[in-house]
Amino acid sequence: MVELYPEIEPFDRGHLDVRDDNHIYWERCGNPNGKPVVVLHGGPGSGSSAGFRRYFDPTAYQIILFDQRGCGRSRPHASNPQTNLSVNTTHHLISDMEKLREHFRINRWMIYGGSWGSTLGLAYAEQYPHRVSEIVMVGVTMTRRAEIDWLYRGVGRLFPEQWSRFQAGAPPADRQGDLIAAYYRLLHDPDPQVRAKAAADFHEWEAALISVDPDAKPGPHWYDPEFQMARARIITHYFHHNAWLEDGILLRETGSLAGIPGVLIHGRLDLGSPLITAWELAQAWPDSELIVVKGAGHSSNDPGMGEAVIEATNRFARR
Repeated sequence: MVELYPEIEPFDRGHLDVRDDNHIYWERCGNPNGKPVVVLHGGPGSGSSAGFRRYFDPTAYQIILFDQRGCGRSRPHASNPQTNLSVNTTHHLISDMEKLREHFRINRWMIYGGSWGSTLGLAYAEQYPHRVSEIVMVGVTMTRRAEIDWLYRGVGRLFPEQWSRFQAGAPPADRQGDLIAAYYRLLHDPDPQVRAKAAADFHEWEAALISVDPDAKPGPHWYDPEFQMARARIITHYFHHNAWLEDGILLRETGSLAGIPGVLIHGRLDLGSPLITAWELAQAWPDSELIVVKGAGHSSNDPGMGEAVIEATNRFARR
């Protein structure tokens, strides 16, 4: 059994002005002269976590984590209803990654992305393939319309009790329609109590899909009102606009990844992001390898997921 690397602290951290009045938080851990890897968190809007540091050999990697616009320690924070989300799009995040790479004077870096982070990493790599050395993706998504519809309607038949509560959180006229659009409107309601309830209801639904363990509970931060508000506002903002990606474009543009080795790690029992997405990507990207973890769902804490990630990052550590 492969164990995660020990907990470590950053050797450097700060905020980078990426324009549009946004300042993204970043930190660097591990070996200052090591192989650079940029870690892309999920959500969108979940923020980076210290646990990500433990997926990489700290003697081999220079581990770069950052909080995407509007979340974590980046400012302004999307929990504030006055925060301008029009300058928070997939294309802004790709631009932020390039500014971060240039800030550290890195020529090429490895990409690690989990869940939404795999969509962002794929979009970045297809736009800047000459800046990417390798890619590791976990809980693969491409944020196609069908994937959004599955997550916020199709999978509901497997969780009828939780789905019923999620529907009930929307206005009666919207309950049989597009719930992302309904919650998007609720989270922009002028009444703060309406916004707070919508954010809580949204996270109650998402918690049902996290793990194959029915008794698994998210960490305490999941229930923090500020975290919930920012994350729910960002997710509904992105998914209501289909992440500003032409549907299926990331799969069609995989030819630009030729020569970039990748490892795709996916739980066979992932209900939030069904395995078909990772399988289709692996079929279209000959330089990638798909690793299916048979007893795992979407959570990186599910059995076998951490071990698969460590094996992948160790494979590229000295490359």
